[in-house]
Amino acid sequence: MRIGGHITSTLEFPGHMSIVFFTAGCNLLCSYCHNPELIDVDGGEDIPLKELYRIIQDSSDFIDAVVITGGEPLLQSDDAKKLLECCHDYDLKTKLDTNGCYPKKLKKIIDVVDYVALDVKAPFDAYKEIIGDDVGDLVKKSMELCYDSDCFLECRTTYVPSLMNPEDMEKIAKEITCDLYTIQQFRNRTVLDEKLQNTPNTTRKELLKIANKIKPFLDNVKIKTGEFGDEIIK
Repeated sequence: MRIGGHITSTLEFPGHMSIVFFTAGCNLLCSYCHNPELIDVDGGEDIPLKELYRIIQDSSDFIDAVVITGGEPLLQSDDAKKLLECCHDYDLKTKLDTNGCYPKKLKKIIDVVDYVALDVKAPFDAYKEIIGDDVGDLVKKSMELCYDSDCFLECRTTYVPSLMNPEDMEKIAKEITCDLYTIQQFRNRTVLDEKLQNTPNTTRKELLKIANKIKPFLDNVKIKTGEFGDEIIK
């Protein structure tokens, strides 16, 4: 499996200590990508699944979850499924982060996933305009698949003021169905497009204003900032 590294984290799977595997390769070129080193498959190294199983086994006494993120993990969906199946052998919870572009692959793996974090990068009909790829319909299908399954579904959007406006966020809120919607802070320190380094980081105040405006449309809304972490909107 092509892996760009792994860490132990208490943040990536809320409420759980997890090992996080970063897969290499992504089909999108989002200008604000915060892991641009993982876009190219050459950003990782081939690690045999047996070695990844060993890492999980050696860590199983002090973790209770495994997260597969990227890049885009579903580019390696067969190996990702095998890795997640291994997790269940050790009674570990599983989480998958995905951009939602591969609903058919997601359907084949969803039965071994407990938690999906789905990036909703724009209103479904505005993907081409905002991120340059007309994949909104595919993301919508992935969302519907997850919501109809037994897994917990978090939809999340990074709010980039130079690419989006509060009206876009309200439109997303009216279009999505999920267990939790997270609005993430844009941070300009690491981005794919260097022009965005001149875009100021979004502030907690900005995100709170948007979150309170969309709260009537969704049961559970959260904002996430570097300064204050996760904050549930009451």
